[in-house]
Amino acid sequence: MPDMSASASLAMTQLATLAKEVDEDKVTPGVLGFIVFAVMALAVWALMKSMNRHMNRVEFMEAPDPKADSEGADADAKS
Repeated sequence: MPDMSASASLAMTQLATLAKEVDEDKVTPGVLGFIVFAVMALAVWALMKSMNRHMNRVEFMEAPDPKADSEGADADAKS
């Protein structure tokens, strides 16, 4: 592995000191928080996939415009 530059080495030492300053009494989400978030993300993904499948099954046919039908019938009668 190539040698780290001076700035990268300095950044790593500063991050290491920040990690030591973390308060142990603070509450963090931890593994359980990650698992809950991952389950929620999978549920949203499954719901979106299901919605997409259901929306693709819908056949939408627009109702004919009554004005267009009467104008078309008038044009045919004049011809």
